[in-house]
Amino acid sequence: MYAEPDTPHHKPHFHAYYQDHVGIYSLDTLELIGGRLPRRQQRLVEAWAELRQAELLADWQRLQQGRRPIPIKPLD
Repeated sequence: MYAEPDTPHHKPHFHAYYQDHVGIYSLDTLELIGGRLPRRQQRLVEAWAELRQAELLADWQRLQQGRRPIPIKPLD
């Protein structure tokens, strides 16, 4: 998760990258709200986000306060 200081963000979200693909996911519902990932990678991202939703939301808040996010563990 990275801050984009000059870009207004109205809805908490994160971007997931795989090769040339990018998926944008809502933090509230963990739904794909933009972009596209291959189906297998989409399922992995959704599983990871479900397990780490509280951490993702905490990092979003940190970014909104101008602080650095805390790294979040990948799926094992």
